[in-house]
Amino acid sequence: MTKLSIGKMANLNQVTVQTLRYYEKIGLLVPDLVDRESGYRYYHINQCARLDMIQYMKCLGMSLESIKHYFDQRDIQDFSAMLEEHEAWIHKKIEELTAMQAAARQYQKNIGRYMKAPAAGVIQLEKMEERRIFSYDAGVNFYEKGMDTWEYMIRGLKTQIAVAHLPMVKFCNVGSILRKDWVQERSFYSTEIFIFVDEPEETTEILPAGMYLTVYFDDFYREMEYGNLLLDYAQAQGYEVAGDYICEVVVELPIFEEKRNMFIKVQIPVKMP
Repeated sequence: MTKLSIGKMANLNQVTVQTLRYYEKIGLLVPDLVDRESGYRYYHINQCARLDMIQYMKCLGMSLESIKHYFDQRDIQDFSAMLEEHEAWIHKKIEELTAMQAAARQYQKNIGRYMKAPAAGVIQLEKMEERRIFSYDAGVNFYEKGMDTWEYMIRGLKTQIAVAHLPMVKFCNVGSILRKDWVQERSFYSTEIFIFVDEPEETTEILPAGMYLTVYFDDFYREMEYGNLLLDYAQAQGYEVAGDYICEVVVELPIFEEKRNMFIKVQIPVKMP
């Protein structure tokens, strides 16, 4: 028997009756016969081929709108061009998913760092690998301001990330930079904030590998206290400040209150005597 009821057509092709009714509604797959008295829909077995193609194109991630366009045009060149465009879309999605995967892995790593970090105020000398950042100059010395100003500065960074076409998933754990000249003068003046990135773009900057004095803490308003603690220690040990002071947000803890809760690592590159 070549005629199939809508129920049998659905079961045979592992789709729902509702799906076939919707395909009929948009003109994508119309029943071969509709009984005028009962309203029953019947499909020809040969129509399974069209349904197979619909399902295949859906597996490629194509929209029903695109599939219907291809069927309506009946033009193989048009279909080829559509496939080429769709392949580019798939490539972009792969890049986005890869960035998401890397970000999720990094966040897990940062939580592990938080769990294993020393107590607040404990100074360590750590060997750091080379890192790359994307920075933004907000034009405001946030050391003279509070958390509200910091939040406004972060909004500006978020805008610049979009302008630079960087993955928005990178917008996480925003840190700050105090340039070497200001560090040597013991002057806490900085207008620059940053995120860590992997992209070797012209708009990014490298933090060099080397030995860094580090200290961890969890209070935004005590950064200068801990920063001075590191500088006092460096001076006492005869260490030379070798680069920019980095205030890294290791992880932002789950927000149970309506404010940013950060676990922070201040680090200063040094040369040992």
